[in-house]
Amino acid sequence: QVQLVESGGGLVQPGGSLRLSCAASGTSVREFNMGWYRQRPGEQRELVAAIFTSGSTNYIDSVKGRFIISRDNAKNTLYLQMNSLKPEDTAVYYCNRALRTYAYSWGQGTQVTVSS
Repeated sequence: QVQLVESGGGLVQPGGSLRLSCAASGTSVREFNMGWYRQRPGEQRELVAAIFTSGSTNYIDSVKGRFIISRDNAKNTLYLQMNSLKPEDTAVYYCNRALRTYAYSWGQGTQVTVSS
């Protein structure tokens, strides 16, 4: 059974940083294209960053230059380094397959709140 457990969220001030982790079991973060999603209050979940099996990455424009997606293959863990955080980044963040068609069951996510 595939499990994806997100952690690392919290309350930070604008301009601050957080590092989110996604511990995977039952699947490989290296063998599949993986991504980080976020769901803002009252909005649909959206893919914000992806890392492909080649190691290349992609981001939505609003987080480019601020977020970095990476993985540790040995630990089978996906990461999202979030810098220069803005209030609009406030959301619940999830990890999953980057191709939504193949998404596993969604976990609980981790809450990121950016507020002064």
